[in-house]
Parts: sequence; structure tokens; C-alpha cells
Amino acid sequence: MQAEHPFALALAQANNLGEGIQWHAASGRWWWTDIEGACIYAWTPGANVTLQVRLPERVGCFVHGRSGAIILAMAKRLARLTLPDLQATGSIAAEPETLTPLEAHLPTTRANDGRCDRSGNFVFGTLDEANPRQRIGSFYQYSLAHGLRRLALDGVGISNSICFSPNGKRMHYCDTTTTRMMVCDYDADSAQVSEPRLFAKKEYDDNCWPDGSVIDAKGCLWNAEWGNAAVARYAPDGRLLGRYSVPVSNVTCPAFGGPAGDQILVTTAREGLSTADLMARPLSGSLFGMAVEPGLYLPDPLFNDA
Repeated sequence: MQAEHPFALALAQANNLGEGIQWHAASGRWWWTDIEGACIYAWTPGANVTLQVRLPERVGCFVHGRSGAIILAMAKRLARLTLPDLQATGSIAAEPETLTPLEAHLPTTRANDGRCDRSGNFVFGTLDEANPRQRIGSFYQYSLAHGLRRLALDGVGISNSICFSPNGKRMHYCDTTTTRMMVCDYDADSAQVSEPRLFAKKEYDDNCWPDGSVIDAKGCLWNAEWGNAAVARYAPDGRLLGRYSVPVSNVTCPAFGGPAGDQILVTTAREGLSTADLMARPLSGSLFGMAVEPGLYLPDPLFNDA
């Protein structure tokens, strides 16, 4: 299916591995991580400056809490970060407080994709960085009430595409290495999942890998396609509804938001691109956006810490 309604540049950046973008209504800002840069960023639409928070370890994903704190899935630990001013700009260094270690018995894994479920629990996955990559990563749910609980899903090489149906009863996810996007029934209280079933498979192109995803208010899933310069939209039953082109190849994660809730932005990456690729696509690592119909924005709940 041919891509349509292209994304346009929203904010020029040079993120090596931009990921995990989200709209945080309380601060009125877009937030995301540059995993390999060991930083998180915040940007107010229309501003020409950002907030860069430099961290001592890579951050695969993060969520905002009801308390105002930020919960970070760092490479080998979960941590809590409290910033004195969510409206700040410039570059600051921060040392978050460790909440719990993560996969200390697996030295080659790190945290990757994640978000809050509809009940305010932090659900995330890990990946293996060894070469060759092994499917030893896992999916977890973290809450203050129950701590860290592993979800009963098969091991993964690269966890991605974690998002939840509007009623919170279905969890979407993928192992990027398989190109298969999966779905399972999900119970937030017990952290129980059903036997997973196929949602969709990337068959559009040999260089088309599922990365981050988000669910809209109609229950449709929007997936960033690494290597394919596009975001794909799927119906709740897995039918491909359309593709929307992005001016760079490595598209990583979409999110809805903006002051009026009528925008979708995506993060992108420079990682894996040759010098020639970067010369041809110098905006790789930037944020790109497009307008969407009103009412599609379905906010993720804040982490339940207050």
C-alpha cells in the first residue's frame, strides 16, 4: 500500500536513537528519549529550545507519574527522577533514585519499549544486545503495589510496539526481529495474559520492521516502521488501513497529542545509517509530525504513584 499524507519536520534534532515520544498535558510538552545518547528531552510546541536531561545510563522508555515524578526504565534498573521544573530549558545532569534492578542475571540485555497500561501500571520490555541476538528479553509490569512482575510471554530479541486497547483488556506488542505484531488478552490487576495471537505481519518490504506503536481513540494501532520511512495504521482487527510517509528511513515511535490533541509526532533515528545515508537524509534523528482528525488522541494514564 502506497504511503500517503506525509509527515513534515516538527523539530530538527540529531538523536542517535530517538524513542518513546509522548505528550504530557500537565507540562504542555512533548517528551522523548535518545537511548544511545543517555538523555531525555522535552519540547514545547513552537519553541526553538528544548530541555535536555543528561543521565548516567541509557533510558529505553519512561512514563510520567501522578506525583510529577518520572519513572525511567534505564538499561539495568528502574529509577525515579524528580525534576524541579518541568518547564525548564537547556541542558542539565540528573541522578535518578533506583527503584529496582532489572535482569541483573542477563548482562547483555537492557530495557527498551514501554508505556503505562490503562490502570496506571508501567509495562515495558527488554532486548538482547549480544551478537548474535538471542530471544532472552522479557515483558514486565511494574507498580508500587506489586513491584516488578514478569508477564508470561515468550522471550524476545527486541521488545517493541507495547500499547493497550481503549478498554485496557488487550495488550499489543512485538518482537521486532520476527516482524510479527502480536496481541493478547491482558488483566492489569493480576498481570496475567492470555495465549498471544497474530495481529499483523510486516510483509510490505524486506526492510520493514515494526518499532513503537500507539492506539488511537477508535482502537486503531499506529506503528512506526523502522527502515521503511513510514507509519502504518491498522484497524482493531489487524487490517492495514494506510501508510503515512516520513522523510527519513528509521522511524521509531508515534504519539498523539499537542495543545489541541490534533497532532501525531514520531521520533526517528540516525543509528544504523551509513555516512551516505546521513548525507542523503540529514534530518534523521529529528521529530516529524502531521495533523490528524480531532478526537483520535487517547491519553495514556499517568503512573499510579500518588
